[in-house]
Amino acid sequence: MSVLVDERTRLCVAGMTGKEGSFHTLNNRRYGTNVVGGVTPGKGGQDVEGIPVFDSWEQAASEAQPNTAMIFVPPRFAADSILEAAAAGVDLVIAITEGIPAHDELRVYNTLKRDHPNTRLVGPNCPGILSPGKANVGIIPASFFEEGNVGVVSRSGTLTYQIGNEIAQAGFGCSTIVGIGGDPVPGSSFVDIIELFEADEQTELIVLSGEIGGSAEEEAAEYIAEQVSKPVVAYIAGFTAPAGKQMGHAGAIVSGSAGTAAAKAQALEEKGVRVGRTPTEVAQIAVEILGGVAAER
Repeated sequence: MSVLVDERTRLCVAGMTGKEGSFHTLNNRRYGTNVVGGVTPGKGGQDVEGIPVFDSWEQAASEAQPNTAMIFVPPRFAADSILEAAAAGVDLVIAITEGIPAHDELRVYNTLKRDHPNTRLVGPNCPGILSPGKANVGIIPASFFEEGNVGVVSRSGTLTYQIGNEIAQAGFGCSTIVGIGGDPVPGSSFVDIIELFEADEQTELIVLSGEIGGSAEEEAAEYIAEQVSKPVVAYIAGFTAPAGKQMGHAGAIVSGSAGTAAAKAQALEEKGVRVGRTPTEVAQIAVEILGGVAAER
């Protein structure tokens, strides 16, 4: 098994006719993802290498029956595209777009909770989701990963790639890699994805890759202690980041001791989660645990 995307994924892409949208859509299709359409207002009836383009999400839902949406449209249009996909009945929306105003993100978050509770949003400002050997939805470089039993959830894209690649080089692989993004109002949290990994039969170990700012990692630590039976390994980026300065993602800003890497690492370690101080150390801890699991089996 895997979580969120697999062989049953039927993907439709908002912004598929743009340069970045078409590049990554076709890359996802080459990987084996079932891409059933794209949405660009005013370009309905066209196609991108045989993939039909629709004028609206309502039309795409009616004619192509997508269950997954990927959002590649510019920031000022992204919120409306997310909500239109949800209104059309799409179950999973993955927003790659970076730079969506925080007010728009808050509007999307609250509208989905109120009006479309069955639609799950991942992102925005995220690399997407990859289930190795099954489906790739987003911009994750699939060649870095092998299929296996490690579930990865991360606020950072590039750090995820390094950790996953080192796990693959050690002879292990991943069930699913989920990039939740680092914006102030994410559609899905660490807790949301960890809950899925806990229920997934293929996933035997969970890697959490966090960063400074916010309280998502501390909330995950509490949830892991109370609800998770599988081993969890974590990495927190930003041990040397200066206080009060935004680093990387829009949500990566701290004030005083709250939201620092040290505080997050302490919260996780107090709940029994081993925390690596570098991505390489995280991979080494994961491989050590996986070796023990394999030996017991």
